[in-house]
Amino acid sequence: MSRVLVIGCGGVASVAIQKCCQADEVFTELCIASRTKEKCDALAEKLKGKTKTVLTTAKVDADDVEQLIQLINGYKPDLVMNIALPYQDLTIMDACLACGVNYMDTANYEPEDTDDPKWRAIYEKRCKEEGFSAYFDYSWQWAYRKKFEDAGLTALLGCGFDPGVTQAYCAHALKHEFDQIDTIDILDCNGGDHGYAFATNFNPEINLREVSAPGSYWEDGHWVEIPPMAIKREYNFDQVGDKDMYLLHHEEIESLAKTIPGVKRIRFFMTFGQSYLDHMRCLEDVGMLSTTPIQYNGQEIVPIQFLKALLPDPASLGPRTKGKTNIGCIFTGVKDGKEKTYYIYNVCDHQECYHEVGSQAISYTTGVPAMCGALMMLTGKWIKPGVYTVEEFDPDPFLEALDQYGLPRSESHNPKLVD
Repeated sequence: MSRVLVIGCGGVASVAIQKCCQADEVFTELCIASRTKEKCDALAEKLKGKTKTVLTTAKVDADDVEQLIQLINGYKPDLVMNIALPYQDLTIMDACLACGVNYMDTANYEPEDTDDPKWRAIYEKRCKEEGFSAYFDYSWQWAYRKKFEDAGLTALLGCGFDPGVTQAYCAHALKHEFDQIDTIDILDCNGGDHGYAFATNFNPEINLREVSAPGSYWEDGHWVEIPPMAIKREYNFDQVGDKDMYLLHHEEIESLAKTIPGVKRIRFFMTFGQSYLDHMRCLEDVGMLSTTPIQYNGQEIVPIQFLKALLPDPASLGPRTKGKTNIGCIFTGVKDGKEKTYYIYNVCDHQECYHEVGSQAISYTTGVPAMCGALMMLTGKWIKPGVYTVEEFDPDPFLEALDQYGLPRSESHNPKLVD
């Protein structure tokens, strides 16, 4: 029996909550909290009579630590699932520490205002010391390690698919397939078609900032940074087909470089169609991806936030999107003195996701791992004081839960490698 507070009620949170309600023997009570309480009420009403989980709702501004503390102290959860925006990771972590509650999220912290002088000074110092310039990184949350250790609390970071499941795949490979992992290529393919000229499959503000940033990868003990979209490869994905993919910076590279002993290279690739890239470059050229506020008709607006308001809501793409995703990791390394390769991945069907929970596969592949990570914490399998990423825990029960709740793994012991 457990009581869980979920902060957020967007596309990913909706999936996670519905999957929690499928495991109502563990998630016996659940409170859905968001700035827009009406969305929480609508989801609770949708699930009425379909689960034994006792659902309640609340209104909260996740940017306000005092509001969060009041909500957490009032509800007294065993776990706070942060499925809001990554801008709010730190305020929610602060509130969990103040209330003595375990914490988890699906993406690492990044600031909403990248022009803030205080943040900018720390960011520029990190760029020089670490060698990559992405706005999102783990350093802000890793700084909470001692606080969570001293409080006897667990914080689980980045428990979506990538980051999240991809790191569990790495832990699985190290535990069961290799004595030494030499290279890791993380491949994220979305073969879905939503029919729009341009739309993003998750929060546009986060998605477009991530994609338009310089790419980077880990090689021989240091970061190598490249211009955005400078490295392109083609790969034939199981059940999807041939797709162009581009090297991006991604947060799990940062943690895996520390947790996979002796790894020589880690890269992350994501597929994009030419139409998406043309639209994105045009928007960037005219300043619509900027996070710097401007004055328009007497009021201050942030261009990328205005763009987000114009684009289709990712949560609305479910009924339109057809096709499949394929996300996984290709490894090279050594087992019993012999070189070997290994590929572990998941294929997820957009329409099957929509028929089950009313979402497209991008939200599904993030929401299901969030639920499974919470399940690991609530059942005591992933609990130890401190701040951790997914690969620092035993991957076996987590991957078994993913197999059970909708994201089964596939394997190849002779995959085509990425050059």
